[in-house]
Amino acid sequence: MDPSRPARRTLLRGGLVTAAALGAGAAAPATARPRRPADYPGAYWSPASRSNYTVSRRPSAHRIDRVVVHVTQVTFADTIRIFRNRSSRVSAHYVVRSRDGLVAQCVRDKDIGWHAGNWNHNTRSIGIEHEGWVNRPEWFTDALYISSALLTAHLCETYGIPKDRDHIIGHHEVPGADHTDPGPYWDWTRYLRLVGGVRGL
Repeated sequence: MDPSRPARRTLLRGGLVTAAALGAGAAAPATARPRRPADYPGAYWSPASRSNYTVSRRPSAHRIDRVVVHVTQVTFADTIRIFRNRSSRVSAHYVVRSRDGLVAQCVRDKDIGWHAGNWNHNTRSIGIEHEGWVNRPEWFTDALYISSALLTAHLCETYGIPKDRDHIIGHHEVPGADHTDPGPYWDWTRYLRLVGGVRGL
């Protein structure tokens, strides 16, 4: 988020995840724009409005040493619409869809997404939104966990982020953030196990 503005974020859902990683032939959503390759192989490029993130040159300008886990509270389509709305002042790098684990990239890894509600954490992290509601665990499907874990493992390996709970954190753990996501039903033990090995359930 813009450092001159107070932290603001609307919870979102959905996203582009790699269908190849799931071994499923998931089709690209109508809102995706796959013409420009995403940073994460297999993700669809579905860009946020330039008004909703800060262009940067990470990791040379700012080190990347965190992954922040979010839950959306709205549909995938609404998430994409919010990120594209130039007045929303919010974005995350990736969004993961519940039903099939599809992943969308909305902000380049090199750029600073406005997702954490804390400028320092925004500069050093990559934000991943997960389609669902914090009080409805049925949205946290096998496909969502596996796809997100594959994405997080890729980010950790690309940027040298340790695969632990000090560096893969929930939005509620960001200092100053007034959010509760990913909530009490997010299975951190399972997620970290998948990120570490991603060998199935």
